[in-house]
Amino acid sequence: MKNLIFIVLASVLLINCNSNIEVDTKPNNPIYNSEVEDRIERVLNNLQVATEVDGNFESKTLEERMAFYHTPAVSIAIVNNGKIEWARGFGKSDLESNTSTDIETMFQAASVSKPIFALAIMKLKEKGIIDLDKDVNTYLTSWQIPKNGDWQPKITLRHLLSHTAGLTVHGFLGYTNSETLPTIQQILNGEEPANSGKVMVDILPETKFRYSGGGTVVAQLAVTDLIKNPFPEIIEEELFQPLNLKQSTFSQPLPEKFKYKTATAYPYKNQPINGKYHIYPEMGPAGLWTTPTELATIMIEVQKGLQGKSDFIKKETLEEMLTPQEVAKIIGIGFMLEGQNESARFTHSGWNEGFLSTFKGYKNVSKGVVIMLNSNEGYGIIDEIMNSVAKEYEWLDYLPKETEFESIDESALKIIGTYGKFKLDYINRKLLLVYPNQAPLELKKTSDGIYKNDYFNFEITIKGKQLELIQSGETKTYDKK
Repeated sequence: MKNLIFIVLASVLLINCNSNIEVDTKPNNPIYNSEVEDRIERVLNNLQVATEVDGNFESKTLEERMAFYHTPAVSIAIVNNGKIEWARGFGKSDLESNTSTDIETMFQAASVSKPIFALAIMKLKEKGIIDLDKDVNTYLTSWQIPKNGDWQPKITLRHLLSHTAGLTVHGFLGYTNSETLPTIQQILNGEEPANSGKVMVDILPETKFRYSGGGTVVAQLAVTDLIKNPFPEIIEEELFQPLNLKQSTFSQPLPEKFKYKTATAYPYKNQPINGKYHIYPEMGPAGLWTTPTELATIMIEVQKGLQGKSDFIKKETLEEMLTPQEVAKIIGIGFMLEGQNESARFTHSGWNEGFLSTFKGYKNVSKGVVIMLNSNEGYGIIDEIMNSVAKEYEWLDYLPKETEFESIDESALKIIGTYGKFKLDYINRKLLLVYPNQAPLELKKTSDGIYKNDYFNFEITIKGKQLELIQSGETKTYDKK
């Protein structure tokens, strides 16, 4: 028994010594087998930070970037091969109490709330309770989409959930716990104490994508007016209970039973929000509290459903949800869409005061990631983590392709000469760009016939007797003398 205890302690110490991130070893921040731990280490120590040169990255650690961005807490869940391969929290969810972040720490999902709400609506559609293409005013009993003069817009849930309704109000600021909360009707009318504008149609419906959190509030009210239950209870019954999600809620303000596990919001410079976080009565677009693990569970269920293997939701329902809209190819119903064919992904990001989140999953293979953090200043770290995950898990068509250079030999002699103020010269087996008052720059040839330098953001192509210089989106042409 003593030997067994020694082995366990030694393993934990070894993992902590090899990591640049302090890893909490309690059960709700689990330790994995050595293969997975090695992958975690590579992700954490290989964040891909963009350099000044387009397409070039340098590696940094998660610990370094959290400090750089003044981001106290980051939580990550990785989906791979149809399961959550690992999930872990890093840093402090609350600096004052020195509380460690773990996989049960709850964050505001912000606009990631929208596709989760949309998924619940798709379940209601499956049950025949809701029609996505019916005039939503037939569902609304406590408020109506207003007329424009004598013209009454016909808006549907499909419009609302794909941001094609032509409605106003992009997003919401939230409220402190000392402020009077507005009703949903006051929010939609832009009336005090609401801190947002009136929600109304001011461009032609179904002609253009325009992001509207206001439209999602309309959808929220339509569902509650129709079903006549509180919004959080509807989502709990349709989504969270069937998927056994116990640390997700749309309740605003947050119920007492969850408060001990919430992260504090630190928008900038590690300064907390008064009252720890804002309250969002605009629950449909911004009100979800959850964890990366539970969002990853939803992601896996969607991926299973697309394969026809879900007991929760039908394949046809998800195919409809993830089909691009006719006037907006970047969005389906709730989820934003990116990539093509085998690299197609369903995704959404979120920004509340002091919270950021991102949800990105592949449609045709079971891979993806959920990242949540408690800082707006940490915006850049999300892409850096994402790129590290994409590199480690070999995500298809995600990272920019590395530039491949060809060797330059005597064949370069055919392009040497003077082009306007520029001269191309071939010296010591190097192709050089020479122009007045500057030292020569070495040029390298890419596999597609473009000439570049390792340290500058410009491209040169030779077309017959002309040199084209492309930089900062501008192309200039110089004739050969």
